[in-house]
Amino acid sequence: MNVNNQFKNSVFVKLFDDPDLLRELYCALEGVTLPADAPVSINTLENVTFMDFNNDISFEIAGKLIVLIEHQSTINPNMAVRLLIYIAHILEAMIKSKTLYSTKQISIPRPEFFVLYNGSAPYPDEVIMKLSDHYEKLQDLGLDEKLRPLLELEVKVLNINEGRNEHIVKRCRKLSEYSTFVARVKDYTDEHKNKEEGIKTAIKFCVKHGILEEFLEINAREVLSMLLTEWNLEDCIAYRNEEIREEYRSIIADKDAEIADKNAELARLRAELEKTTRQ
Repeated sequence: MNVNNQFKNSVFVKLFDDPDLLRELYCALEGVTLPADAPVSINTLENVTFMDFNNDISFEIAGKLIVLIEHQSTINPNMAVRLLIYIAHILEAMIKSKTLYSTKQISIPRPEFFVLYNGSAPYPDEVIMKLSDHYEKLQDLGLDEKLRPLLELEVKVLNINEGRNEHIVKRCRKLSEYSTFVARVKDYTDEHKNKEEGIKTAIKFCVKHGILEEFLEINAREVLSMLLTEWNLEDCIAYRNEEIREEYRSIIADKDAEIADKNAELARLRAELEKTTRQ
């Protein structure tokens, strides 16, 4: 999954672009042990992106599991819906249409979904997001709610910031070092008040102290570019969200003024009516 002109990978995706590391990462996330020779094949779909930013990892383990991991610095409450769409694309690519109409039952790998969070906003160690949380309520139609939805998808959201979920992070050395690297980037960026200088200082610090040393030595320039791109994207989203909020404030202010004018006119008409009645 090399960076190209169309899609921009995250540092996380580039770091874990290795079957052995992905096997180790999955074992850490689920607290299990898999055979070292269990084959892992990466099947990330590079045309399923958000604002041309490819931030997902999808891989298959021994044909038994499909693991989808999304790395986020800002929690998106719609992850269950997004990953439902993503897994549908994955399965579509895996299964030939003609086999769906076979008289023989087909088998598919079991899907598992993770979001790894390392943003600055406070967040619990673990949260489970469910597809069923998005379903419309049926009471208005006079229907009873089902005890169990017929279509469900659960996403395990894990906080991987430094000092959080240490029992998970310590099981995967690269994940531990990545969490430390991100923490140093945040520290030095705050200290320098300049993103680029902060990232450069964090890279030098981590190389000196053996944190992702080889990866950063080889990919320092690309890591810098990736992180600046990620933050620019976050700034763009934050700016657009503020624009939307301002638009709503303006609309609400206009409506409030309109209501006030109508209330004043109504009060005037009532006063005239009372005056006419007294006469």
